[in-house]
This record gives sequence, structure tokens and C-alpha cells, in this order.
Amino acid sequence: MYKSVIRSTVGRQLTATAARPVAVRSYASAHAAPQPFNWEDPLNAASLFTEEELAISETAEAYCQERMLPRVLQAYRDENYDKKILEEMGELGLLGATIKGYDCAGVSNVASGLITKAVERVDSGYRSGMSVQSSLVMGGIDDFGTQEQKDKFLPKMAKGKLLGAFGLTEPNHGSDPGSMETTAKPHPTKKGYYSLSGAKTWITNSPIADVLIVWAKLQETGKIRGFLVERSECPPGTLETPAIKDKNGLRASLTGMIQLDECPVPEANMFPDVEGLRGPFTCLNSARYGIAWGTIGALEDCISRARTYALERKQFKGNPIAKYQLVQKKLADATTDAAFGTLAAVQVGRLKDEGLAAPEMISMIKRQNCDRALVNARILQEIFGGNAVSDEYGIGRHVANLFVTQTYEGQSDIHALILGRAITGLQAFV
Repeated sequence: MYKSVIRSTVGRQLTATAARPVAVRSYASAHAAPQPFNWEDPLNAASLFTEEELAISETAEAYCQERMLPRVLQAYRDENYDKKILEEMGELGLLGATIKGYDCAGVSNVASGLITKAVERVDSGYRSGMSVQSSLVMGGIDDFGTQEQKDKFLPKMAKGKLLGAFGLTEPNHGSDPGSMETTAKPHPTKKGYYSLSGAKTWITNSPIADVLIVWAKLQETGKIRGFLVERSECPPGTLETPAIKDKNGLRASLTGMIQLDECPVPEANMFPDVEGLRGPFTCLNSARYGIAWGTIGALEDCISRARTYALERKQFKGNPIAKYQLVQKKLADATTDAAFGTLAAVQVGRLKDEGLAAPEMISMIKRQNCDRALVNARILQEIFGGNAVSDEYGIGRHVANLFVTQTYEGQSDIHALILGRAITGLQAFV
């Protein structure tokens, strides 16, 4: 049974020093015995983690493998997401894990990344549901909300009792959120309220969300502001959140729209100070950091499944296909990219804990880890031959999911342009 170690860290104030492992370095002689190679952790990333981070990783891995993995295949087939999963995560302290206070664990960004990696090792859709709850909604409220908003929403969200969604992407504006058409104007009859109208699409959790962060342009000024829309407070017909069905990927998570028609939202539910795209992009950066960890978890599961299959599958005079060069090269390439991706995520996580992570760093690891995970998963799929088509082998599900991770929260080409701008000083978007 997994250990209840994460919730015990509530209220702990991690310093930059405490977040780093304390290592006593010694210089072994040139004749020391060679160390064994661990294909599951090729570059010994575990040596970079604190004892607390290792314990949190163990707890998350045990929960995900024991409780989530047995459900995922049928959930993917049925395109069904059990919202009780978020309650289970909340009981363990996995939600909003880096937030201090409000019944959140207050752990390091690296610990949070290890949680994300464990969840996406099972399925990207499960990680997506958790990321929206933790990084986009809880993180947004923690960063930009009033004290009243934090007190009202965060404790219940930390327990998974209140579910969130994040409304930025629109039907006509994906990579160009600055052109959003959703508007907010003073409500014509309700003093102290705004009236929101517009549509958002490809919104994870929207069909089941209790509170939705909706980014809208003030009709009077054109400035983008964030609003907390509470489903229970919306009159009939002013808020609809239909599910988007028949997806090819992320079928184990719920995706939908947010449709607003003169929906009244109290001014007290508007984020008070943040304007423009700084608000949504700050939230997205935290989620992108988690994706950089999560996709490596998915890739590691692909490696494990492909290795097991290659050792068991016998062809050509009864040899396991793992004996052959083409198969070994596929495994070597994927294992190398997974190891490098983990180390990059650790480095950015440490810098993030110290307030030293540039947004472009997160663009780099999100882009690289998503791209390499997708490329390698597709190649590892070849090891299964025709059996890869069967969903029972799991590899095809990861491939379909990883295409989505490479596309959302900044498609890889968009992150290339972000990096190109930082390298050259020239804006390629316009």
C-alpha cells in the first residue's frame, strides 16, 4: 500500500537549500569497481532527489499503478473519466502540490514533476485532468486571486471536492489567444456583476467542472481579464459545457466546450490585478513544466512495454527479437532521450524553486520532451508489429495521447518561435 507521505508536508516551507539534495562527494580511485547500468534510470537521476522527493515519487507511483492502471483501458475504450480520481488524488495530497497552505502539500517543483511523471506513465489523459486542476486553476487562483477567492476555492480543490477547468482556447483562436472574442461587460440589470459571452473549446474537465477560469476581453477597454465562473451560480441557459466526443487521443479524460450567453459573474470573482496575457501564460507555464515531466513518464512506459514484448516474442529459430540490432537500437534511442529529458526537467525544476527559471526554459523542455516522446513511442510501436494495433498492448494509446501533448498548451512549432525570438531578438509571430 502506498505511503501517506505527501499530505504530511502541509505547511512546510521549503527553502532553495532544503529543496536540493545534500551530497557528500568523494573521488573514487581509478580502480573502483564499475557501477551496474540501470536501464530504468540510466543516468541515475534518483541521486539528484531529496529523501522527501523520493518518498513522494514512491507514493505517487504506487497509487497510479495500483489504483489507476487497472481502470485505464476500459476508460479509454469508453471515453470515460471518473471524477472520483481527483478525490483520490486529493486524499494523498497530489493536487496543487506546490501550493503552500490551503490544505496543499507545499512540496518542491521537482516533487510535483515526479507526481506528474507517475500519473502520465499510466495515461496522458489522467495527467491532463490533474494538471488542469492543479496548475491551471489552483495555480491561477493562488497566483492572482484575492484572499477571499483563495480561501473559498483552494481547500476544496485540494481535496478534489471542487473541480476546475481553464477556458482560454477558442474555436477561432488557438495559438493566437490575444485575438479572443469572448467578452465581458457590465451586466445591464445586476449591479456589481459582469456579463460574459463567448465560446471556449478543447477545455479539459469542462463538462464536470464546478468552477471555470474564463479569460475574456473587457468590452470597454479591450483588456483581457480572468473570471471565476461558478456553475452553481449561473442561471439556466447562460452556461453550457458540452463534451467533445469521438476523440482519437486523451480518451480517458473529459474534454468539452464552455459556451457563455450573457452569463452573470460577480465582480468579486474577477482576478483583481492581472491584465493581458500574463495571467493565462503564467498558468500555462506551470502546466507546460508538468507536461515536460509527464511525457517522459509515458515514454518510459513505452520503453518498458516494448522491452518486455521484445524479450518474450520469439522469431527466426526461436530467438527473442530483443536479440536483433534494429530492436536494440530503437530501445537505446528511446532510453537515451528519456534519460536526457528527465535531467533537463530536474534542472529546470530546481531553478523554478529558486525563482530563476526563464519562461523560454520551460518552452524548451516542453517542446523537446513532447517531441522526443512522440517520435520514440511511434518507433517503439514498430517492435510490436501488427500487435501494436491491439489496445491491450497499450503502446498505441500512448502514441495517440502523445500527439495531443505535443499539440496543446503551445504546439511544438510555436515553442520553436518562442525560442527563436529569445535567441535572435526578432519576433516571428507577426
